[in-house]
Amino acid sequence: MGLLASKVDFVVGVDTHKKSHTASVVEPTGAQIAQVSVTADASGYRRVLKFGCTHAPGRRVWAIEGSGSYGSGLSTYLLEQGEWIVEVDRPVRPARRNGAKSDELDATRAAREALARKHLAQPRRRGDREALRVLLRTRDGAVKGRTRAILHLKALVVTAQEGLRCHLRRSPTDEMIVRCSRLRTRAQHSVEHRATVIALRSTARRILALEHEANDLESHIQSIVSRLAPELLDQTGIGPISAAQILISWSHAGRFRSEAAFASLAGAAPIPASSGQVIRHRLNRSGDRQLNRALYTIVLSRLGTHPETRAYAARRTAEGKSSREIKRCLKRFLARRIFKLLEHTMTT
Repeated sequence: MGLLASKVDFVVGVDTHKKSHTASVVEPTGAQIAQVSVTADASGYRRVLKFGCTHAPGRRVWAIEGSGSYGSGLSTYLLEQGEWIVEVDRPVRPARRNGAKSDELDATRAAREALARKHLAQPRRRGDREALRVLLRTRDGAVKGRTRAILHLKALVVTAQEGLRCHLRRSPTDEMIVRCSRLRTRAQHSVEHRATVIALRSTARRILALEHEANDLESHIQSIVSRLAPELLDQTGIGPISAAQILISWSHAGRFRSEAAFASLAGAAPIPASSGQVIRHRLNRSGDRQLNRALYTIVLSRLGTHPETRAYAARRTAEGKSSREIKRCLKRFLARRIFKLLEHTMTT
């Protein structure tokens, strides 16, 4: 039995979709009482809250699946109305040959999943955190688009006519992009030559535009991070992009029960892999991989510039630890340090 059974009288499980939401009221014993389906808009949110007040009076909690995506609007509305919300993952569906699945069944499973859990997750907040999320994801798209465009530009240079290829292939990447963006066509050129020049110029200008977009978005991200958590930027190896991802995953003070839970989310919690006389731990491949990447980037920066980190790596190497194990230990240390820093500074 989980934590909710003794704290609430009802659990309202919600299965969220793009155009509709389905809610199911369940007692602490797991018995289903009532169900309703509403549209995913303001009127639907009001209707589902009225449904909850009618069929789940008294102490109730909302177990919402996908509170950060399709259920974001409903979660925000319910929080504004003072309701208690917990976030649940996609409920585990039993393997059945008859393929039993429906929105009503998923809503009931979400409620029973929340009842069975020992640890409950709070939904991530909006506001500044959501502003960072949309800016960071948009910047990631611009960076990835720039990388794809650079690969495409180099492929065009490889297959270009000899005159163009000799003119461009020995240039560094940045210089090649600038030179391609300034190419011009002439009437005496062949159709193939003119088409290749147009393609090179268009691709190079796209690269420059995406680079400018990424830099502009990064400046907005840095201004928000500097206002929210300047102490985070003061830490060695933490830049605005890594700090933004940390704040997005952490969300707000009190969301995690301990620093170990935060490390588990980051995929930095060690997994025992001992056998016989060999005692060791292996990498954790689960959790928030974007947060794990941010910690990894910080570790790489510290290994190159931070004297204490370099001394620790040298000492552990002398003890027989591999480079991968050392980085795993450093990520776990960073997760602990960052969590305590955020919980203290953001709370005070």
